[in-house]
Order: sequence, then structure tokens, then C-alpha cells
Amino acid sequence: MSRSIAVPHKKYKLNRMNFVDVIIIAVLLALFVIILYPFYNSVLVSMVTQATYLKTRFMIFPVEFNWGSYLIVFNNGSLFNGMFITMIVTLLGTAYNMVLTITLAYAFTKEFIGKRFFLMMIIFTMYFSGGLVPFYLLIRDLQLIDNIGAMILPTGVSIMYMTIIRKQFESLPKELEESAKIDGASEMLIMFRIAMPLSIPILVTFSLYYGVERWNEWYYGMLFIRTFEKRPLQLVLRGIIQQSGMIIYERNTDMYDITPFSDGIKMACIVVTMTPIIAAYPFLQKYFVKGLTIGAVKG
Repeated sequence: MSRSIAVPHKKYKLNRMNFVDVIIIAVLLALFVIILYPFYNSVLVSMVTQATYLKTRFMIFPVEFNWGSYLIVFNNGSLFNGMFITMIVTLLGTAYNMVLTITLAYAFTKEFIGKRFFLMMIIFTMYFSGGLVPFYLLIRDLQLIDNIGAMILPTGVSIMYMTIIRKQFESLPKELEESAKIDGASEMLIMFRIAMPLSIPILVTFSLYYGVERWNEWYYGMLFIRTFEKRPLQLVLRGIIQQSGMIIYERNTDMYDITPFSDGIKMACIVVTMTPIIAAYPFLQKYFVKGLTIGAVKG
């Protein structure tokens, strides 16, 4: 007669929150609100009248909406002309940055005479520069004054980005490169067909970094651009925030019976300028998060 063996049932305890967990969640929620609210407030201020804004500066949800600030912005050409210039600078500049950064990073994964010396000289530029006056004279001698190229060409490689990408290339299995060389692949083919496809997350991450830097470009535009139509978006926005551009917008107020609201126009411009970058982020998020993880262990 067989006897059944009773199998003891495992008791699983629910993970209950303790006091420390509550404190951590509360701190994270507070940080979330502190970080998010300025963006949220900017959107709200851009969609209300001046009277509503003066009554409730710390708005959670406006009682009425007014699109006058956006109407003034969208009926003026200066902001969108600046956006067009910035899009050119962002697209060409990011491609220019990534080509130089990737090729330089890959080159320094190889052994050659003077490698350590050249690497130290490149890293030296992270801490010391030639100064603003020699830099301005160089741009002038290259005939880039009042040229869009002055906002693209001077900034070629971020040494920090290059170093992290170089570490990523060095971590790839050497067997892949050796087998490719046996099949007759050149160094350029190995870089494009092996090294880069295996490093897509980190390359996308730094492409996004470069893109944001290019989108926010205003300093070189302020130094070298003379023509109003060639000013980048952030320089146009800077002029509006400093009240220098209000006369341009007042032309349209009589036509549409709009009372100019200075803070509303500023916030509408901010919302318009930050929307493209925010819209692009969800499409790159999975690469961005993975690239940050890789960079954290290889930097």
C-alpha cells in the first residue's frame, strides 16, 4: 500500500513597505514635482491672459485658455526662420560631430607610433584652450564671419564622448575583427560593418547629446553672425526674453485684437523651441537608456 507524501506548501510573504520606503517615495515624488512643474507652468503661462496670470501665478489648472501668445508667435517669421537655421545647424552639426568622434575613437583603439602622445595632446584640450581672441581671429581668417559654418565647424569632437565610445570599441571581441581580416576586410569596413552596429545604443545616445547641444546653440551665433536672418533659434529666443524683440510682435496685435502679454509670448516661444527635442526623445528612449548603462560601466 503506497503512502502519499505530503508536500509542504511554501508561504510567500508580501513585501510590505516600511518607513524608509515611504520616505524614499516621498522624496522622489517631491523631486518629480520640482523638476516637472517649471515645464508645466511654462505651458500654462503661454495659454492664459495677463489678467489670469497676475491673479494666479502658481497655477495648477487655468480657468480659461487664451491662444493669443501663440497666435502672435506663429504669425511672425523671425522665430521660424531661426528654427530653420537651427535645424540646419543641428542636422549637419550632429552628423559632422559623429563622423569625427567615431573615426577618432576607432583610430585610438589601434596601436601606432606616438599613440599615447597624441591621446594626451587631445585630452589636454579638455582643460586648456587658446583663448577667445585667437579663436575669433581664426574664424575671421577662415572667412566664416556671418556664415552658418561658424556655428558648425569649430566644435568637432567632445573628448569625453570620444573616450567613452573608444572604450566601447575596445570592449568588442577581438575574434570578430580577426575573422573579418582573414576574409579580407579593411579597417573602414570593420568599423562600419562590425564596430558600429554592435555599438548602436551608445552611438544613438551621444548623437542625442550632440543634437541637443546643437539645438541649443547661441554663443557662436552671438559672436560671429551679423545678419538677422542667419541668427539661430536660441539667439532669437534670447532676444525675445530680453524684451528686444517685442516691437516685432506688436505689429500683429492690432490685426487680431490681441493685448501683448510679455511673459506669455516668452513662454510660448519656449514651448515652441523645446517641443521638437521632447518629441524626438520617445523614439530614442530605448537606445538612450541602454547607452547610458553602457557608458556608466565603460567610462
